[in-house]
Amino acid sequence: MMTRFATVAVAGLFAMCSLAAAEEAASWPEFHGPLRNNISPETGLLKEWPEEGPELAWRYDECGIGFSGVSIADGRIYSAGDFDDEHEMVFALDLRGRLLWKTANGPAWTGPTPGSHSTPTYNDGMVYHMTPLGRLAAFAADTGKEVWAVDLKERFGARYGLWAMCENLFVDDDKVLCLPGGGKALAAALDKKTGKTVWTTPGGTDKAAYGSPVVGKYKGVRMYIVMTYDGVVCVNVENGEMLWNHPFRRLSVSQNATTPVFHEGHVFITCGHMTGGLLLKINDDLKSVSKVWFKQDFDNCHGCILNLDGKLYGCGCRLGGKNFWCVDLLTGEVKGSEKGLGKVSISYADGRIYALEHKGTMHLLKPTGAGVERISKFKLPRDGVGLYLSHPVICGGRMYLRQGNALFCYDIAE
Repeated sequence: MMTRFATVAVAGLFAMCSLAAAEEAASWPEFHGPLRNNISPETGLLKEWPEEGPELAWRYDECGIGFSGVSIADGRIYSAGDFDDEHEMVFALDLRGRLLWKTANGPAWTGPTPGSHSTPTYNDGMVYHMTPLGRLAAFAADTGKEVWAVDLKERFGARYGLWAMCENLFVDDDKVLCLPGGGKALAAALDKKTGKTVWTTPGGTDKAAYGSPVVGKYKGVRMYIVMTYDGVVCVNVENGEMLWNHPFRRLSVSQNATTPVFHEGHVFITCGHMTGGLLLKINDDLKSVSKVWFKQDFDNCHGCILNLDGKLYGCGCRLGGKNFWCVDLLTGEVKGSEKGLGKVSISYADGRIYALEHKGTMHLLKPTGAGVERISKFKLPRDGVGLYLSHPVICGGRMYLRQGNALFCYDIAE
């Protein structure tokens, strides 16, 4: 009997240690994950949830005001928020939701949609973060000590629209890529160790929008592709050369916020409020693009578009009854649509789409290639300030959801 109990105890201890090791190894180092496609490599997750939702592992209620998501690396969780209408703070938690450090990154943004906008990016022991006012800083990931900082307005004359700067930074090799949108530099690369300027892309009348870039490689050239106030631009990552740009704006006030989807020389861009969705094909000269298809009611606002097996999944904003669409990437053919999900931010893991409606309903969907099948849903607390606009993060058997001051961590492992 004692031997049996000892065996069970050892097995339980081994399982706990294995889980702890898996959590420590979990990595979601930047906005939309390691491949910037918002697709998590996680497996072994719940295929459906209880009626009341999955178990809440913990919540942290001192995130500050803002819409920053979380990044996860080396056993730490990073995010940002504004405090007392004075300072924007970058902070780190351990995997149990306990504060490790909190460091100021310049003054708070108090304009439209006040609060932090960008998710910290982890790379090689450093955390990089940009505020809505254009202060871009690097911090030691283990202590939070500021290593260097650059004022993008001061250095490049950064310009932005109504909702200020929202870009989630991309670190490529030894360069931090960013879009100041200024007359001195539409785009720029900074040395990740020192903050010194590596290259700039000459600016014009265009300025920064509210989205984040994707970096892809086509015909041997690495490309930084990002929405601007007036459209979409593509820059050579190696030297900052402008390869091509394409206008994409239908409103008097630009709302370009959704990250482009890059796939084998094709670029899908979309914007809400009846702007629509457009697929472009990069021409062989790499200096121009051609229109492939346009669908006006695929007008995603800021909730992410997923590319799953050559199908685009995402919600509309104003047209089409705010449908949730499944559209063939290369042809634009509608494979299916779903009503009633509302304006959702989405991520994908282990055969399921995680869809967070902006007023707080969390959906678990199964993509079918011809639409989605609704599996589970539950309602999140509404005791925080503002809407649920941060995109879900699935990492280490956990689901992380942010609303204003509150960060919720749910256990979704089988």
